[in-house]
Parts: sequence; structure tokens; C-alpha cells
Amino acid sequence: APSVRLLPAARSLFDEPLAITVQGLSPRQQVTLRTSLQDETGELFQACARYQAGDNGEVDLARCPALPGGSFSGVEPMGLLWALQPQKPFWYMVKQDVQSPFQLQLEVFEGHGEPLGRLLAQAQHERGFLRDGVRRVPVREGRIRATLFLPPGEGTFPGIIDIHGYMGGLFEHRASLLANHGFATLALAYFKYEDLPQEPTELHLEYFEEAVNYMLQHPQVKGPGVGLLGYSKGGDLSLAMAAFLKNITAVASINGPVANTVIPLCYKDKTIPALHLDTQLIKVTDSNILDYTDTLIDPFQAPGNQSLIQLEKAEAQFLFIAGQDDHVVRSDYFATEVCKLLQAQGKENFQILSYPGTGHCIDPPFFPFYPVGNHPIFHKRAVLGGKLRPYSVAQVDAWLQIQAFFNKYL
Repeated sequence: APSVRLLPAARSLFDEPLAITVQGLSPRQQVTLRTSLQDETGELFQACARYQAGDNGEVDLARCPALPGGSFSGVEPMGLLWALQPQKPFWYMVKQDVQSPFQLQLEVFEGHGEPLGRLLAQAQHERGFLRDGVRRVPVREGRIRATLFLPPGEGTFPGIIDIHGYMGGLFEHRASLLANHGFATLALAYFKYEDLPQEPTELHLEYFEEAVNYMLQHPQVKGPGVGLLGYSKGGDLSLAMAAFLKNITAVASINGPVANTVIPLCYKDKTIPALHLDTQLIKVTDSNILDYTDTLIDPFQAPGNQSLIQLEKAEAQFLFIAGQDDHVVRSDYFATEVCKLLQAQGKENFQILSYPGTGHCIDPPFFPFYPVGNHPIFHKRAVLGGKLRPYSVAQVDAWLQIQAFFNKYL
């Protein structure tokens, strides 16, 4: 009888590869494989691929090419995971409770027909976020609202503060996965969470400074400095922290602006204004979705622009991760221009990773592709950009590069 063999067998971490093989088929038999995963709201994500078994009656995704007609084609060992797409259009997969795994279902159907043929075999698999021994510690110290993830063991670990974009709330999926790789990671909320302001009129760098001090005083965080991982608005906040605060050693910015955006940022007696948005430059696509690519004005073209973050003052190392098809922030352009300024100051403390066919949202590996979503500022449906296959490659590469960067400098 046909059966599905998975390696690891019952459970793996969400960012880990999974080997998938179907055995016990007839030689050259045609089958369709389908993966399904429900998120915590009950929304369904699915991917399917068509295969033909070898002469040995086996389909090994690491060697067998998927045939045209499914979610992907060609030899794609992880295609059934990275190609998962929401059945409800424009739905974003969020993991609220990282202590419970996602349940992945894999089914094998006879033939390549529509509707699907007879069910031949199936298997369940857990995709988790916490390795055994990783501790999740809610943090309510002073004003800080956060969650700290500590790797197993009693030693000290490189410390990272993980700051998300301008959506509000607390996102733990990235921080929890980083802790599995040996980093003490603090997922930090900064508005729209518990008793933090719901709609702040300004942000204060002192709040973020408190988080840095919390990490440096923690007995399991290895000093003398910490790393920052910022996505979107979290990217420009991380850069501002590096420019103004002490003990920031390394900053990785994922599709982040290099000027202060959305809302004024205050530190002591100084206020950095938000970069101006030109709503006249909003475009509308054929599918009636808004494209905000050009709405942020160019801080490099406005002499003396007060929003541009003075990165030449920072002592940190910088890693700029940019999607070349980002339609929210022109992150590739911003990273290139700010690095030219740093170079002109005789600095070499930066590197840029630029990914073709990749949009604004770059999550850890195997999170579903999210090309259209809610704009964080305008709260309307917007083009985020990217294409499925290049995005899946960028996810995996960027994740490895982020870890290598922090391992090197922390």
C-alpha cells in the first residue's frame, strides 16, 4: 500500500527543511500530492503538485520533478511548504501562540485530474516554533512589554531585539525561531499592545533604550552590546537606535527605510520628524489594488532633510536586506544611497543583500508568500510585491545570512 515517509518523522521546526517521499506506488504511477495547514483563525492554506513515480514506485521530492499543473513545477524538495497559499485571498499567516505547533497534513491522490482522484495515503506532521528546552519568558519590566526567548542551557547567549513593522501588537514567530539557533531574542512591542498607546502621536527612543538596558543586564545575555533585527518601520527604528544609543553592535534591517517614517521620533530634547508622504503619487493597479511605491518622498533629494537618520554617528555593523520588488519602501534604493553616504565618510561597516523578485514582506523560511496585503499606514489593500519562487529562495537565504551576520558580530 502507498505510504508517506517524512524526515524528521513526526515534528520539525517551522524554518527547517522536511524530506518528503511517497513509497509503494506502481511503477510510473501518476499522483497528486497536497499539503494543508490551518492557521489559528481557522483559515486554510494549501499547495498541490503533480508527480509521476519512478520505476521503483517511489516519489522522492528531492529528486523527482513536479509536473506542470500544480502550485509549482520542477525539482523542489520544499515546494509543498513554500507554495502554501491561503484559500481566502490576501490572508496573512500569523503565529500568535508559538508554544503550540502548526499541524501539516499531507495527502496523496490518484492521477492528475480535477477534481482530485482517490485518496491513496496521508500523513500528519507538526511544524513547531520552539526547540525542546527553549524558554519563553514574558517581560513586563518598567515600561517594556515584550517576550524573551532563551536558548537551552545555562550559558550566556548573543542578545538580539526583534522589532516589527507599523502594525502594532507583539509578534513572536521570528524571535522564537532565532532562539532555536542560539540567540537570546527579545520580541518587543511598541504600540497597540496591553497598556502601550493604541495610536501614539510620537514614539520615544527612551522606551527602546530601556529594552537595550534590560537585555544588557540579563545574566544570560552576552555583552558588551546587543543586535537589532528590524522589519519595515522596525528597520528605521533600529537604525535610529544605532545612531543615538550606546551598546548597539549589529543591526539587520529587512526592507526598512533609512529615514524616520510615519510618526515623529523623540529622544531627550531632539525630535526627528517623519518623512513626508505624497499621497498624490498613489497608483491603482488593474485589479483595483493600491500601489504606494513612490509615496515616501526621497530623503536624499531634499538637502538637509531632518528625517534622514544620521548613520555615520553609529558604531554598529549594518546588514541591509532589500527586496528589489518592494512596493511599500524603495528599500533597495534607500540601502544603496545610505551606504554611499557611509562610504563617503570612509566607513565600511555595511553590507547589502538585494533579492530580485522579492517584495516588502520577508518572513523566515516557509512562511506563505504575501504579495498583496494591508498597507501599515493607509490601512487599505496594497501591493507589497514579489513573485512566489524568487521569494521562497530569498526567505531561506536571508534567514541564513541574518544568523551568520549576528554570529560574526555578536
